[in-house]
Amino acid sequence: MNIGILLTRQARYRSNHLAVVFEDQRLTYAEFHRRVNRLANAFVTMGVGKGDKVATMLPNCLELLETYWAVARIGAVMVPLSPMLRGNGLVTLLRDSDTSTVLTNRGFVETLDEIRSEITDIAADRYILTDGEATPGYQGYHALTAAASDAEPPYVEIDDDDIYNIIYSSGTTGLPKGIVHTHHIRAMYCSLLASSYRILPESIILHAGSLVFNGAFLTLMPAMYLGATYILQRQFDPVAFIEMVQREQVTHVKMVPSQIVAMLNAPNCSAEALQSLEMVGSVGAPLHLEHKEKLNDMLPGRFYELYGLTEGFVTILDKHDYAAKPHSVGVPPPFFEMKIINDAGAEVPAGQVGEIIGRGPFMMPGYYKRPDLTSQTIVDGWIHTGDLGYVDDDGFLFLVDRQKDLIISGGINVYPRDIEEIIVQHPAVREVAVFGIPSEKWGETPLATVVLHHHNAVTATELREWVNQRVEARYQRVQDVVIVEDFPRSVAGKTLKRVLREQYWANKDTRI
Repeated sequence: MNIGILLTRQARYRSNHLAVVFEDQRLTYAEFHRRVNRLANAFVTMGVGKGDKVATMLPNCLELLETYWAVARIGAVMVPLSPMLRGNGLVTLLRDSDTSTVLTNRGFVETLDEIRSEITDIAADRYILTDGEATPGYQGYHALTAAASDAEPPYVEIDDDDIYNIIYSSGTTGLPKGIVHTHHIRAMYCSLLASSYRILPESIILHAGSLVFNGAFLTLMPAMYLGATYILQRQFDPVAFIEMVQREQVTHVKMVPSQIVAMLNAPNCSAEALQSLEMVGSVGAPLHLEHKEKLNDMLPGRFYELYGLTEGFVTILDKHDYAAKPHSVGVPPPFFEMKIINDAGAEVPAGQVGEIIGRGPFMMPGYYKRPDLTSQTIVDGWIHTGDLGYVDDDGFLFLVDRQKDLIISGGINVYPRDIEEIIVQHPAVREVAVFGIPSEKWGETPLATVVLHHHNAVTATELREWVNQRVEARYQRVQDVVIVEDFPRSVAGKTLKRVLREQYWANKDTRI
């Protein structure tokens, strides 16, 4: 299953169908295919071959999208790196991934120049600038592709198990780990997610989240598999996002919760503006019920939720199951299996909380060059998620919380999500994140950080009292509420509780 031939197929059989939209560029499959071929042939001329690692340090742009498919075509390996990386963190990942070629833009030249002496395995002529002309130390992307042929690149034999990409984890619990995906895995993304999300060749998909986040592949792969239209925005802006949906009659969007919340609160958000949508898919973190209900009231029968790990296990709540199971994150897709186990590794009955484990066609072969870490995550062929949940009598999964986010207060398990679901119901609260802080009396106690809709809409003291009157148990009462302007977020848009916790202690006396 060579995913690199998908574009070749669409260029032949759907040549005039609109393939990609990015800002003012609108490319048919034939046009996009020729551009990708030029880049693939330019790589071959440079000496990039099967198995070579091509890293990118780029924001969303057409060149990044082209690199995904050019690399696939020649059997090289894509290593999309977060544009937020700097210094030693960037050096570590470039070395760990065995990167031989780097694509970036002028915004990152200074960052790369500071570390180039430390990454000597990358040849001097393997740094490519995607914007503007060549400069000392960097080749120009557009000059390279302009000089290359737009014909099919030389044939490369690619097997199911050949690596297509290495995606690095966020590193919130240690050094980032390189998650390996093969051509077969990405081919399974194509077919299984296309059917799960009811994506068709006539679908119009909009993506405004970061392309280097694995969540982008949830709609990108089905789009190229079916020959649908894929619209990429440089960055997420809720007003511009809604305008694009309305103008292009978008049918499918995949968003992280913070983007959904921002969209719902945008001044131009309305059922009329978003009426073309057939799917609003949430990914990356649980979307609080308050926001789900607001979305479903405005756009009934569109909401899907995906729970999963980049390592390769997912469940999906279908839009037709939402009304009956609004608290659930759905069921595994076909060919996936799931269990809930206790600390001894035994499967527990329905209704009992335990660790979620699973296996299926998306499962990574392992972390790149880390068999020790792989063996901790994949045990006897099952991915151990580190997440806590339970299934009901119908087999639907209910996510309780991350094991690492669990608060143990006075020997009792306290789940931050339970408290968050209450806090977000306050009319002044836009977003909330709850985590544990040390307590001499209880060991740990909950603390809430919140983002308000409007500044000074409520005080921290008023909100704490409101919350503590409504939680079900004394041990769920929050010790304090901290109001912040916004949350620190990863490149994928996920709230970084680890950073919030660090900020709290760094500013404990002055508040954050």
